[in-house]
Amino acid sequence: VMANRFWYLLFGRGLAASLDDLGGQGFSPDHPELLDRLALEFIDSGWDVKHALKLIVMSRTYRQSSQESEELRERDPLNKLVARQGRYRYPAETVRDAVLSIAGLLNEAIGGESARPYQPAGYYRHLNFPVREYQASTDDQQWRRGVYMHWQRQYLHPMLKAFDAPTREECTAQRPRSNTALASLVLLNDPTFTEAARVLAATAMGEGAATNAERINLVVRRAATRDADPVELETLEALLSASQDYYGAHPAEAEKLLAVGLKPVPQDVDQAQLAAWTCVARAVLNLNEMYTRN
Repeated sequence: VMANRFWYLLFGRGLAASLDDLGGQGFSPDHPELLDRLALEFIDSGWDVKHALKLIVMSRTYRQSSQESEELRERDPLNKLVARQGRYRYPAETVRDAVLSIAGLLNEAIGGESARPYQPAGYYRHLNFPVREYQASTDDQQWRRGVYMHWQRQYLHPMLKAFDAPTREECTAQRPRSNTALASLVLLNDPTFTEAARVLAATAMGEGAATNAERINLVVRRAATRDADPVELETLEALLSASQDYYGAHPAEAEKLLAVGLKPVPQDVDQAQLAAWTCVARAVLNLNEMYTRN
């Protein structure tokens, strides 16, 4: 069971599809000899988790590309042949960590009390015993890693819920992976992601790029470690132009957008321009690449 879970964590799918039941009621492993080999190695190493994970990640199988040919996709859509690396969405906590890391906001401190990220006002209003009011962290605790997020049973943080985290009312051996509009709306509008987009936009504006195209490439490179392709560049330039027109004519709306989050807004930049570039950064942070493990 543990060896199968290691494989699931590293490939997105276990050698046996049933993580919670490997007995007669579950699915048989696709590669039983491989699963036996990994299980015996795990036992012989003295139940050394690090050894088991290292064994898998140093294999040629793990180091494959996640890209596949059309023929292979048709022949093996679930990757049972392990002829490519797995491609799947990050767990909920890691989605948040990835965006904060891209923006340079992630607080990587280890240990300590729970962090309380931004949350909609009144979300706990139906909680009883006792009545309570949620207080978001007002210091760098706000940008702690997702593993330290405060977790209220039955009232899971909306961001975690949108990305399929369990409520912890019962044991969950395997999380589902859905693809809904709510997840995209979280990436666009959750205060954590809006603040991260603003900080990323300010960083791009401060790096001295000569043209809009160069600045867009700075944002995309920071987020996706590549330059924007021609279609993306054209789309983002159009978004930038429309946003500049809007926020130039509505300075109050620009101020409202930039007020989201604790991170101070640079005072030496044009507020309407920063708001417009924040919209560009929000779009980039909504790309599939931002929350998909490739």
